[in-house]
Amino acid sequence: MNTGRPLQRCGITSIALLTLVVSSGCERPPAPAAPVAEAPDAAKLLAQMFDTLARARELTFTGCRVPEHNLLGPRGEGFRQFLEILDGGRISVAALGLGMAQGAFEMGLSYARQREQFGRPIGSFQAIQFKLADMATEVEAARNLVYKAAWLKDQGRPFAQQAAIAKLYTGELARRACNESLQIHGGYGFMDEYPISRFYRDAKVLEIGEGTNEVQRLVIARGLGL
Repeated sequence: MNTGRPLQRCGITSIALLTLVVSSGCERPPAPAAPVAEAPDAAKLLAQMFDTLARARELTFTGCRVPEHNLLGPRGEGFRQFLEILDGGRISVAALGLGMAQGAFEMGLSYARQREQFGRPIGSFQAIQFKLADMATEVEAARNLVYKAAWLKDQGRPFAQQAAIAKLYTGELARRACNESLQIHGGYGFMDEYPISRFYRDAKVLEIGEGTNEVQRLVIARGLGL
């Protein structure tokens, strides 16, 4: 395996590196395989908007040899393996989105009870109440979507479409909830003194990781037979 460009991103705590390699130079058409690679030549730390959520590094391999016994599963089945892993991973990311939305809601609710304007807590104003009421409703709906997807997986039943639904909804909800919670905080929401500023930066990745929102909609549409 020889590449001068980034091949995979991983956290700093990684011990084993699982890579997807497309074989070439053989008689049959190129097919992905999933080997466990040795340590890379370089692991440059990347600057990113959501550094607080997960640190990422780009890995570069030069002349890296992968032993045959490091191959996971049959040769040529790597892409199918990764797709199967993605289905389960989407439930995990959906749970992250749910937790982030719940956290943003709780921070907004707490701040609305404490912050006073015009001689009373801002939570007494209807504009703030409606934001929090909408968040509470959507968080509860998201919780049921995530739990249903997880339950289907635990029962050994088909869950790919439900995982995509949960991941799509919670990812978009996390962004909306963080935005509304920051709005409730006003100017203080931009200050690192308040955790909502970190939540706001971290939320966007949930609409990209484990398949973008557009990919989730494709999965859902195919599950509908379209």
